[in-house]
Amino acid sequence: MTAGQVSECTRAESIIGKALETRIARRRKRNGRRCKPRKLAADKGYSARSLRDWLRMQGIKTVIPHKANESARYHDQASFDREAYRGRAVVEQCVGWLKEYRRIGTRFEKLALNYHGMLQLAMICQYLRILF
Repeated sequence: MTAGQVSECTRAESIIGKALETRIARRRKRNGRRCKPRKLAADKGYSARSLRDWLRMQGIKTVIPHKANESARYHDQASFDREAYRGRAVVEQCVGWLKEYRRIGTRFEKLALNYHGMLQLAMICQYLRILF
């Protein structure tokens, strides 16, 4: 968890790297199949050359739209998989559910520990709402 003014790209490589490490370790125990995702969809906040290069080195295709001020947006080689990008709707719906809880949307909790606890509580409430 970072402060609100911190760019999302600064933490992306470490978060994705840790997720890949744990996923690879779990999969190796079960079977020898592919453990890395083939594609990673993200919003324009993650559109950075360094992140795109790092994902390419990991063997993961990026599905990230270019920002309007990026020159790469207008190159003929820049392709964008619209079908894969639509899968982000699940994440956006989850964020929308969480913002129904005012404490989370406005971030009343200033300490990361308390905010994380409120996120967990909101997810439990949402789960119970769907269940019953």
